[in-house]
This record gives sequence, C-alpha cells and structure tokens, in this order.
Amino acid sequence: MDRLIEIKTLEDYEKAILKRSILMFTADWCPDCVFIKPYMTSIVENHPDFTFYVVNRDDMLDLCKDLKILGIPSFVAYEQGEEIGRFVSKFRKTKEEVEAFISTLK
Repeated sequence: MDRLIEIKTLEDYEKAILKRSILMFTADWCPDCVFIKPYMTSIVENHPDFTFYVVNRDDMLDLCKDLKILGIPSFVAYEQGEEIGRFVSKFRKTKEEVEAFISTLK
C-alpha cells in the first residue's frame, strides 16, 4: 500500500477531500484489510484520476465515528470536499468489488 498517502491528522483529511480522492479506512490488526493490501497498488494504478489515501482507524477513531465508518476496510470517495460515494461494510472486499465501486464514481 505504498501508493496510498497516509492521513494522520484532521488537517490532512480536510486537504485530501478537496481533491478527487478515495480514502481507504483500515487497521493493522484487521485480517480483511491484510487480504486487500496486495491488490491496492493495482487498483491505484488503474485509477490515476483519483488520489488514494489510507486512514488508520485506530489513529483517527473520532473521524471514523463522525463519518460512520463502522467496518473496515471501507472506502469513501470525495471530490471538491463533497462525498461522492462510499463502500462501507463489515465484510471482506475483493479487488473486483472495489473496482466495481470505483467504476460507479465516473
């Protein structure tokens, strides 16, 4: 996930959502997050029109609560500060499901 920019502060988040961006919410202990990790580089490469960010749920718990991110990994897309889509659930996500979600944002 070296292609994802890490969001560490609320200020980072506020700057990130001004772009056409997708935020991936994750945690180090999450087995479903580990499952998707090998595919993220490919997903990022397939969608150069988005900037991809990663948010560690444990480090940004208040933000996750505010955004109602209850399951991880979850993805929320933004453009010019507005949410344009979300793929949030407690279930494991496949590469194909993430790609399908992104294709709805075009």
